[in-house]
Order: sequence, then structure tokens, then C-alpha cells
Amino acid sequence: MTIALNTMALNFNQTTDLVSYVGHKRSVLIEGHMGVGKSSLLPYIVKKLGSEYTGFYFDCTTKDVGDITIPVIQEIDESGKFVRFVTNEELGAHTGKPVIIMLDEFGKSNRSVQNALTRLILERKVGMYELHPKSIVFAVTNLGAENVGDLMEAHKRNRFISVRMTKPTAEDWIVDFGVPNGLHTAVLGFANEYKSMFDSFEDVQDPDDNPYIFHPREERAAFVTPRSLHACSDILQQEDKLDHHTLKAALVGAIGLRGGTDLMAFVSMVGQLPSLDSIKQDPMGALVPTSAGPVIMTVTKALQGMDRELITPWMRYLERLAIEPQTLFGRSAMHNDYKQRKIVTQNELFGEWSRNNAHLFTVDKI
Repeated sequence: MTIALNTMALNFNQTTDLVSYVGHKRSVLIEGHMGVGKSSLLPYIVKKLGSEYTGFYFDCTTKDVGDITIPVIQEIDESGKFVRFVTNEELGAHTGKPVIIMLDEFGKSNRSVQNALTRLILERKVGMYELHPKSIVFAVTNLGAENVGDLMEAHKRNRFISVRMTKPTAEDWIVDFGVPNGLHTAVLGFANEYKSMFDSFEDVQDPDDNPYIFHPREERAAFVTPRSLHACSDILQQEDKLDHHTLKAALVGAIGLRGGTDLMAFVSMVGQLPSLDSIKQDPMGALVPTSAGPVIMTVTKALQGMDRELITPWMRYLERLAIEPQTLFGRSAMHNDYKQRKIVTQNELFGEWSRNNAHLFTVDKI
């Protein structure tokens, strides 16, 4: 069973497509490792489908059965009264408009909550309300194998289309999330250098074989996930306000001792990277770092600082780099969420480079 789930797993974009185009007919259950971005699906799907839809986030772990529908006594006339069940506004059923409802941490919620949400999942009804026909319902939960309380009975799972969302590869995470969201250069270089941080514990027999990631057989106070790497970027954005000890303590608190220590090495490299001004002035003579990590950091630094003055000398500089950083640049620059995409793609040298190197990347390799 585990092998089948692994084989048919979907990446982030495939998952958003499934929910976007099938979720109005059948509710979708998404299972995945902690911290891989399941809770980020809602805003992406809302953005994908446009302004017609409104997203509603429902945290199942903080709810009891009485939080889903609330009985309200109403009077018909002098002859009698009746009870009307009013739905929680966090479910959005009261709007009468197309909504996207995400049931977060569904597997951790108590049985009464799961049972109470059955009509919403199967019939698109809750209390006295029926969802708009275009409305989408999906639930997310962690893998049961992580032993963090995500348990679902078979008959409840059968009410969904159940799929597994994979962890991203290091390159996919950098291209699809890190660069578009302006994450710190040191974090992106670190992620590219230690690609095993994106492996699953299911592929590791001995927890000591991968000291960076969560493993259910060993208690680790902090570990690397895409979410905790994002936290490290937030910490490093305030680097100038923190002393060395405090900075390292914060990083260790986010991703663990091994991860925090190794990331600090990349933080120390930032000041050694070639400046963008030096690349603008002399692209053929500007410093090219000798190791892979700083090269990737230079590429992400250029992507984040890209402007019309930089792009032409940068394309000349890029050809001095190895294949991997060139591929990373090409994929990142062509990504739909990259803010400077237009500046790059309209450049004549980039057009020539992309035609000559089309075999290195594809726009939709996500």
C-alpha cells in the first residue's frame, strides 16, 4: 500500500490542479509530510481560479462539533418555535457564492468533528445551507506514518479522492518558492548544497543517516522542512540586529543543531560573493566562486537584484558558470511567479541563450 501511494504521489502544482478542477465535484484529501506546504495550497488555488472564488480556512483541530453548526431558536409565530442550525462563518457556506474550503489538519480532529463534516464532504451541505455548485472542498492532513496523531478510519477516507503530496526536490523548492518569495540567498545556497534535506524519512533506515530531517524513530526538537527553511530566511533578514550567538541560536531553534551550524557557514559566505556592480562593469572579469554553494548563491542574488542594467552583462557572466547554476537560472527566470520575468525574457541575449540551451530546462518542470 505504501509503495502504491509513493508511486502515485503528486507534486505541489499537480495537487493544486487536481483540487482546482475536480474539487467542485468530489472532495479531495491531501496527505503529506509536515512542513511541505499543504496549508499553503488555499491561497495558491484562490489565485489560480481568480476573483470569482473566496477562500475559507477551517482549522479542524481547534473545533468541536458545536463549532460547525450552531442551533438558533426562532419563532414562527405565536403558535410555535423551531430550531434553525446556522453554520460557522469560517466554512463560507452562508455566502451563496463559489467558495474554496480547506479543512486543515483533518486527520487530527476528533471523531465527532469528522462525522459532523460528512455532509459537507459528500453532499456539499452544512446546517441549513447548500454550497454553490462551483464550490470546492478539500482537506489536508499529515502522514499517519509520522506518528503525530493523523489517523483516519477507512470509511472516512473513502469519502474523499485521497492523494499524497510529495516533498519538493531542492531545485523545485528554490525555483517554485524560494526565488519568487525572495528568500535569503544563504538559505537558497544551503538548500541546493544539502539536497538530502528534502528526502523523506521513509527512505532512511537509520535516523543518523540523515541528521537534518524529521524521523519518527528519533525525537528531534527541530529539523529541516520547507516551512522551517522559510523561517530561517525570516531570521536572516534581521541578521544585522542580532549578535552571532543569538543568530545561530535562532537558526538552530528553527532547523536543529546540524542544520543551523551548516547554514551559518553559508551566512559567512554572503560577503564573499561577487557584487552585482562588479558583474555589471566587467562580466568577463568579475569573480566566479570556486565552489558550488557560493555559485548558486550568486545566481539567486542576481535573480533577486535583476534589473534592465544587469540582465545583459549577467547573461555574459552566466556563460562562465557550470551547467547546474545555468539551469537553475533558466528555470527561475521563466517561472510565472518570478517578478522580473519580463525583464529577463525580453532580453536578446537571454533569448539566444534559452534557444541554445533548451535541453537544460523546461518551463513546466515542476
